[in-house]
Amino acid sequence: MKLLRHIQFLRAVFMHAITAFGGPQGHLGMMMKTFVQERKDLTAEELLDFNAFCQLLPGASSTQTLTLIGFKRGRLPLAILTLIVWILPASIIMGSLSFLLEYIEREGLSDHGFRFIQPMAIGFLAFASFRAFTLVIRNRLTRWVMVLSMLTTYFFFKTPWIFPIVIILSGWVSSVLTREKGEVARVEYRPIKWGNIVIFLSIFLISGLLSEVSRKQEWESRRSFNLFENFYRFGSIVFGGGDVLVPMMYEQYVVRPTSERIQKRNQNVIRIERDEFLTGAGIVRAIPGPVFSISSYVGGLAMKNSGISMQILGCVIGMVGIFLPSALLVLFFYPVWQNLHRYQVIYRSLKGINAAVVGIMTASTVYLAKDMHFMGIVEGQASVWLQFGVMLLTFLSLMFTRIPAPVIALICLALGFLIN
Repeated sequence: MKLLRHIQFLRAVFMHAITAFGGPQGHLGMMMKTFVQERKDLTAEELLDFNAFCQLLPGASSTQTLTLIGFKRGRLPLAILTLIVWILPASIIMGSLSFLLEYIEREGLSDHGFRFIQPMAIGFLAFASFRAFTLVIRNRLTRWVMVLSMLTTYFFFKTPWIFPIVIILSGWVSSVLTREKGEVARVEYRPIKWGNIVIFLSIFLISGLLSEVSRKQEWESRRSFNLFENFYRFGSIVFGGGDVLVPMMYEQYVVRPTSERIQKRNQNVIRIERDEFLTGAGIVRAIPGPVFSISSYVGGLAMKNSGISMQILGCVIGMVGIFLPSALLVLFFYPVWQNLHRYQVIYRSLKGINAAVVGIMTASTVYLAKDMHFMGIVEGQASVWLQFGVMLLTFLSLMFTRIPAPVIALICLALGFLIN
């Protein structure tokens, strides 16, 4: 019965799930608008703290951040429901596409209608960056940390480890250079529940063992065990989000099976055709929700020759395998992170950590915006002007109106299909 009072929150999560375009950067901007500004489920400072913490962990960062919002509101039961409501829509869409692949390739579905999604996501991120800047950047130290973090992130944006490295170094610099002693956060000490990390490690070891045994003994269901081990491993070690996950999956299922060594050693290795994989990699960018939902598509393709029921199982294995480690890790380490807030050294570090997050957000805004080819504005290209206008209007709408974030997303999506 206690969960009934969170129905409105879960409804907001669902609306976020079906309208959150733009990858983790755009998702953060929408969270700032929906859960901070409109619903007030948490403060902007708390959202930045969640985001900084999740950047230190492997897995889907936007998924972990949203899970923590649910955890803050209703502890573990609501966190689990929040995770499910968030990942299901995108996973169902991508899983369904594995059944519709022939139709998609035959019709050559165009992404023309989604051309305003990227500038909209940049507008959301610019809004979140500006709001965070006004809250966090208050002195010379935080300004320098933000600028250096922004430059470092921009030039090494595609390096998976850059986000946790920048955050850790910024926290260390802030701890060393901050002299004043402030009032540390008065948080209740939370005992560490070792169950989550035990479950995480147990599944990691058992899935690896079963995958290898099933391969060597040629079990009839070996492909299911191999798939789960692959996805669980991906979800456990990936830093950098979907931009790192997609190439990793490409190497595992497209490149690796064609090597001479693998063909001699394991002729029944899971293999996906290059064009089929790239079709899903392109479509996942155009749908709302987590980019990690591509795992449902890949899982379905891997089992498509084994019948409909097995293909559905492949979609489920992909979804569960990729998101389960992210959830277990974030729910285990978050109490540790909270307890650290009680110490003076962490208090001094948080100023640098939050400044680094602002720098990362600002760098992401600039990095994504450069792909819009702003020189086209000077040359008078109408399409570039439209993209720039969508980005600017998104930012202004978030700043000065009460239009809900999902409505803005739907308007931008509709414009893409209506304007030729």
